[in-house]
Amino acid sequence: MTILVTGSTGTIGSHIVNHLASESVSVRALVRSDKPTAFPAGVEKVIGDMTDLDSMRAALKGVDTLFLLNAVVPDELTQALLTLDLAVEAGIQRIVYFSAFNADLFVDVPHFTAKHAVEQAIAKRAIPASVLRPAYFFQNDAMLKEAILNYGTYPMPIGAMGVAMVDARDIAAVAAKELLRRERASAPLPRNVIEIVGAEALRGEDLARIWSEVVGKTVSYAGDDLDALETMMGSFAPKWQARDARIMFRAFQKFGMLPEPASQLVLTDILDTPARTYAAFARETAESWRVQG
Repeated sequence: MTILVTGSTGTIGSHIVNHLASESVSVRALVRSDKPTAFPAGVEKVIGDMTDLDSMRAALKGVDTLFLLNAVVPDELTQALLTLDLAVEAGIQRIVYFSAFNADLFVDVPHFTAKHAVEQAIAKRAIPASVLRPAYFFQNDAMLKEAILNYGTYPMPIGAMGVAMVDARDIAAVAAKELLRRERASAPLPRNVIEIVGAEALRGEDLARIWSEVVGKTVSYAGDDLDALETMMGSFAPKWQARDARIMFRAFQKFGMLPEPASQLVLTDILDTPARTYAAFARETAESWRVQG
């Protein structure tokens, strides 16, 4: 009983590996190089790249269940479809795919459209898989230390529609449970879709207010300036990725991420505990900033 986790060193994947390592299953973590990693004892590390088909065939050998998470890269769709095809070729019938909330609506956002295309492939091929659709992560805001503490601004142009943001740890916990549910089933389970969203649809002004309360000084919403976002992102990320982010935030401003009320109960139902709140995340993050100095 082996579960292969792709994206194993990232924000989501690393938490999933930790969850699975505490269960009575064999965990294999896909990594791109042999540099040291902080995996729990017993986790098997396998080197592979989704554009290197021989390495992926080797990584998939003997695997019962696959967690497929693709990085936001220009060839995300190609990597996902090739890996999915190799998994089917290897006889793997237990798959959890990491998509995105509103992947079908944000049609001009490159990495959302890639995920939607993979969802369509899963459905058309009748692959027995769980499709996870998480909303925007709280943890994306962990990089805002300078803007919040030094400039008193919340700079992400979330807009006024509302985004049901969610904690990456809750997303990972749901993913781990779904992987275990499929792994331990006596036969492949039917395809299903799980929307993973937070309990609050937060606007830019809401986020600024939360940070003001947490850091004890006024933090203002910087507004819906997409030019500023693209410039900021382009200062540390590739220009194509900065543009992708701009288009995504434009979609946030137009549509928001507004789930049906039933979807907001799913996370609590699966984990049997309330979803983490953005305010709790902000308090934890502010404390970590304080410790960092």
